[in-house]
Amino acid sequence: MANENTASIESDDFSENADVDQDSASAGNNSSNFELVMDIPVVLSMEIGQTRMTIGEVLKLGKGSIVELQRMADEPLDVLVNGTLVAHGEAVVIGERFGIRLTDVISTNERLNKIS
Repeated sequence: MANENTASIESDDFSENADVDQDSASAGNNSSNFELVMDIPVVLSMEIGQTRMTIGEVLKLGKGSIVELQRMADEPLDVLVNGTLVAHGEAVVIGERFGIRLTDVISTNERLNKIS
């Protein structure tokens, strides 16, 4: 009987270690899989605001038309990656171009969940 108990303990220990090894291997695979996507290009855009219009109103738009947006002038702008919100910021001028100063960034985990 002592031998049976010993064999049982060794078997239980092995199965627990196998789970740990599988978890470690999965973590390693996830890490290397994550590295594979690091060079994939995405579109980063800044959204100044939105409004709803009818098709008739859109068709009446012409040069010089002014469209009022729903965002207040002092509100931060949305920063989107492939259309998914990842941060907020404010517009800045860099030389002759626009840029954005990030004021709030969604956590890395939340960003990964949103864009995957």
